[in-house]
Amino acid sequence: MNVKCFSVCLFQYMSGFGNEFSSEDSRCPGSLPEGQNNPQVCPYGLYAEQLSGSAFTCPRPANKRSWLYRILPSVKHKPFTAVPCGNLTENWNEVEPDPNQLRWLPFIVPKSTEKKVDFVAGLHTVCGAGDAKTRNGIAIHVYTCNTSMVDRCFNNSDGDFLIVPQQGEILITTEFGKMMVEPNEICVIQQGMRFSVDVFGETRGYILEVYGAHFELPDLGPIGANGLANPRDFLCPVAWYEDRTVATGYTVINKYQGKLFACQQDFSPFNVVAWHGNYTPYKYNLNNFMVINCVAFDHADPSIFTVLTAKSTRPGVAIADFVIFPPRWGVADRTFRPPYYHRNCMSEFMGLIKGHYEAKEEGFQPGGASLHSIMTPHGPDADCFEKNSVAELQPERVAEGTMAFMFESSFSMAVTKWGLQTCQRVDKSYYQCWEPLRSHFNPNWKPKKSPTMAFLKITTSNPILV
Repeated sequence: MNVKCFSVCLFQYMSGFGNEFSSEDSRCPGSLPEGQNNPQVCPYGLYAEQLSGSAFTCPRPANKRSWLYRILPSVKHKPFTAVPCGNLTENWNEVEPDPNQLRWLPFIVPKSTEKKVDFVAGLHTVCGAGDAKTRNGIAIHVYTCNTSMVDRCFNNSDGDFLIVPQQGEILITTEFGKMMVEPNEICVIQQGMRFSVDVFGETRGYILEVYGAHFELPDLGPIGANGLANPRDFLCPVAWYEDRTVATGYTVINKYQGKLFACQQDFSPFNVVAWHGNYTPYKYNLNNFMVINCVAFDHADPSIFTVLTAKSTRPGVAIADFVIFPPRWGVADRTFRPPYYHRNCMSEFMGLIKGHYEAKEEGFQPGGASLHSIMTPHGPDADCFEKNSVAELQPERVAEGTMAFMFESSFSMAVTKWGLQTCQRVDKSYYQCWEPLRSHFNPNWKPKKSPTMAFLKITTSNPILV
């Protein structure tokens, strides 16, 4: 497949989801070997190294790997040793289970004048389930940082990171090249890929981590060939390398079995001159999502807003879905248009990138979050219900200037001690938004008579007249 290459804001990208890409740094033309993956001697004296994202024996459509041609191989490093994990954890038994509706006020970003915190030091696990050792589970983190990573990179051996910036753009340098990711964009750094994060001030965002599966585009079924997140709108970086010796030591931080380890080497890991394959980091602009919506009455399920999914072994059941609620038109007749009251066999973690969420305009704020656990009831607050029950149903723009999202999972997620206690951001008044709900029940209610109802009554009681 030929892949189009183009620039966005001075950064170059290749277009497409899961394509077979080929890229080489323009400073070293011909650095990509021709006709084979592992020549006896690589061009420019490079080392060939394969990064496998799937078992060798996976069926071809599911097989993921890339070949990297680098100045020095990644195996050249000192031994890994354990380092403090901070607020990053996979311990789901720190506190007792809590089935209540949970909402967090915006997570606090430390001031750079008080303490320098980079991306790795600013990782905080909010909730999750499963186990990285058995390669089955998820974790949800937030990152709050104020300084760039200097001579250190991060490598997640446990799973994929889906990163959702909320405040501040982030420049991500990977072994495959560079990506600038802004709020209202997302990026995915897949398992095993080394990356470093530069920030430009106080920065905050959300991360969905999945173990044992990779994100893919959802099946479209009756929607047809087009719609939702279109493959061509996903962008992959082009090759970029630095040949840099770090005499003071370069630190590689490895997340392995839920713990952090660090090793030292004397060169930059971003020394890949050329690469090819289908296992890459990528980014996506949420503005490009092609929204499907109801145009008659009632609601379609929120699954129509799925951007990416990580499938489980059960057909139709996801380890995790990434769902957004973008600006769109609301035109449904005879319908309570905001989200309906609901109890779900899935866990729903929501965040807000910007604006106001339509079902809860107060309390749910950008940079905050909510968790509605399995079978915990939730829905519009009392004010939203009262207002929309009597609203005149005209075509209207919904969620204009906003972007809310949901991490939905079939796992029953446990909240960490940091999430429930240490962060001190839990909104303990959340349940009160439903307290004003009152009964509208009227046992004397009768349906309004109309020509249609009269016709139905006649045809029902006198079948011979039909």
